[in-house]
Amino acid sequence: MRRHLSVEFLRNDKLSIASSLLPEHPEGYPPQLKQHRKLKTFRAYLLKESFQGFWDYVSPAWAGKFLDQWCTRAMRSRIEPMKKMARQLRRHRQLLLNWIKARDSVSLGAVEGQNNRLKLTFKKSYGFRTLKATEIALYHTMGQLPEKPMTQRFC
Repeated sequence: MRRHLSVEFLRNDKLSIASSLLPEHPEGYPPQLKQHRKLKTFRAYLLKESFQGFWDYVSPAWAGKFLDQWCTRAMRSRIEPMKKMARQLRRHRQLLLNWIKARDSVSLGAVEGQNNRLKLTFKKSYGFRTLKATEIALYHTMGQLPEKPMTQRFC
């Protein structure tokens, strides 16, 4: 079953798009939507919804192929925001594929914890005059402060 859209016009003729699961149609969308397929908002919504399939891929190779095809479709859509998004996705292609590869190998809780510690340190170091002082605060907070060797030995 594919994701399809139901479109209904309100009294003031504004387009209201709600996603729902409908049986698959040979044309790719239900017959009652044929008249709306040339609307830019409708085509943009279809592109946006079709990109959601990218996150289901397990193999970076297949995800890359999907990403290339989606970007090509977006660039040919003649919808400027979608073209802008496609250019951005092409620029970050390798990072997106790295995410697919490392999806389950990194605990997101640990990453979020590190991000929160960094943000808190930046907030505390707001009044520091130099970038070097902020860098020292970051080293100290993150536990990697380079220290000078001790000149005295304590037992």
